[in-house]
Amino acid sequence: MKTQETKFTLLSQKKTTFALYFGNRGFFPESLIADARTELSETLKKLGFNSLMLDSDLTRYGAVESPEEGKVYAKFLEENRGKYDGVILCLPNFGDETGAVSALQDAGVPIYILAYPDELDKMDFSLRRDAFCGKFSIMDVFYQYQIPYTVFTPHTVHPFSKEFEQHISDFEKVCKIVKGMKRMTVGAIGARTTAFKTVRYDELALQKYGITTEVLDLSEVFMRVRKLDITSPAAVAKANKLKNYTNFNKVPEKSFENLVRFGVVIDEIIIEYGLDALALRCWIEMEQEFGVAPCVLLSEINDRGFPAACELDICNAITMHALNLASDRPTTCLDWNNNYGNDPEKCILFHCGPVPQSLMTAKGEVIDHPMFAKALGAGNGFGCNVGRIAPNPITFASSKTQDGKLFVYFGEGEFTDDVIQEGFFGCGGVAKIDNLQEKLLKIGYNGYRHHVSVTPGHSATALREAFTRYLGYEITEI
Repeated sequence: MKTQETKFTLLSQKKTTFALYFGNRGFFPESLIADARTELSETLKKLGFNSLMLDSDLTRYGAVESPEEGKVYAKFLEENRGKYDGVILCLPNFGDETGAVSALQDAGVPIYILAYPDELDKMDFSLRRDAFCGKFSIMDVFYQYQIPYTVFTPHTVHPFSKEFEQHISDFEKVCKIVKGMKRMTVGAIGARTTAFKTVRYDELALQKYGITTEVLDLSEVFMRVRKLDITSPAAVAKANKLKNYTNFNKVPEKSFENLVRFGVVIDEIIIEYGLDALALRCWIEMEQEFGVAPCVLLSEINDRGFPAACELDICNAITMHALNLASDRPTTCLDWNNNYGNDPEKCILFHCGPVPQSLMTAKGEVIDHPMFAKALGAGNGFGCNVGRIAPNPITFASSKTQDGKLFVYFGEGEFTDDVIQEGFFGCGGVAKIDNLQEKLLKIGYNGYRHHVSVTPGHSATALREAFTRYLGYEITEI
């Protein structure tokens, strides 16, 4: 059996594949279609994507104009179902909207509409495209048929342009988010801590969006942890992985062995239940019975590209999964935790240690969690991974269930290199976010939790497109 770590790596290396559709309308120059087929497929290959095209001899010019030709294309998609992640609807000229409906109404994946630009020195009847206008007609009729589609600005772009490169980068993210979120399984390991009403969620509301929750009692986890042979190959491999992951010099051997046991059991649960993300009840039973806090384990799991939230925050585990799909980078769940002096545009985002090592400035150091040391006595909370979050542009998001619906907010900002006092425990970073105070008001007034999911890079455009056009989430504008 492949290890779970190998599984994550293989997923992240899979190339995105686009099915290419070319529209035509006979009043306009069909001679442009052959060039478009070559230009678009070669550009995608250069950018690192795969593509599928209908053979040029199956329809006139390898394009679609009539409903009959649309059915030929629809059959092509059906024969290749599961091999493509999105469709690029390319308009070398005006294009026919009825043929496009026939071809793509059952595509089942995001559709990006690409309209070629006209050139000012090629505006005579034999060369003029009018794709600018044709794009509106496609959008109009797709709207009437309730076929979801994606467009970006500017309205027309050439496949050789930088604007197209940005479009296709955003569209790839949309495809990944939609593919990963349409059917996902999130694990709830443990019950909600009684006092944490902030992380309540509605399983049936999530199921309406294709999100299944698998719930496990902590007693089962504890039983498996106690039974695990610390000399087993899985435990030895986990111990070696953790020792190389961060600094455990201050952790007693017994506490380290318990962390190893929990690490192995959580990995087993991920595989057994086919999880795409998880949230863990991280206190206070683990600390009371085993003397460990699982912060560093969540850090290591997150670093593999598998979203793992603490404090049983299922809704943030879900947004972490979306962010991971968008960025293809690790994610983390943090607290909106502290102001940063008097700067209204900055705050400290923090958690006890689930931040992936690859998002930190350097290796962390595992210590006895100060909060549990205070509540339970010293030596009962080893697992807090102390460090700092590295400067980076970021996308942040969070979600909630309410009235049978899934609501989300998202935005962009950056982690800075501003200093946080050395005695600040856990892993934190200074985030700079435009209009932060107004955003915090909206987050609070709309009943969102104190947690927020974060990933490197800017992906808000893709999140908005995926959430609104294809997944049907309710957006809270902040």
